Amino acid sequence: MFMGEYSHTIDAKGRLIIPARFREELGDRFVVSKGFDGCLQANDLAAWEKIQEKLKELPQFNKNTREIKRFFNGGAVIAEVDKQGRILIPVELREHAGLKKNVSLIGTGSNVEIWDSERWNESAPDNIDEIAESLSGLGFSL
Repeated sequence: MFMGEYSHTIDAKGRLIIPARFREELGDRFVVSKGFDGCLQANDLAAWEKIQEKLKELPQFNKNTREIKRFFNGGAVIAEVDKQGRILIPVELREHAGLKKNVSLIGTGSNVEIWDSERWNESAPDNIDEIAESLSGLGFSL
């Protein structure tokens, strides 16, 4: 399970240190892809395979199916951790997430989100109580 929030910097070449706790779960090779809300997401290979299986089950003649497959798979890369615990994030993915220098890595339980720190700080909802209440209708409770 991925938990916690970590702050790091991304260098001019696009290399980012992955926190040791996340590396333990992600492994030495994992997938980085576009994520929702203007971030990137990192999934271990097994989780990525499960995502791909679910995408395969969707109807191919549906335009939304094709769009979501393009979104997730089009820019996805296999990231390999180097000896310093860093991965290289390609330019296209850095641009998608607006990654500049300061980066926040957020554990979401099932994956890791990679955010530009400024964007992450601006994205915090003011109405978390309302959001939680709306999820109660979906059977969510703590």
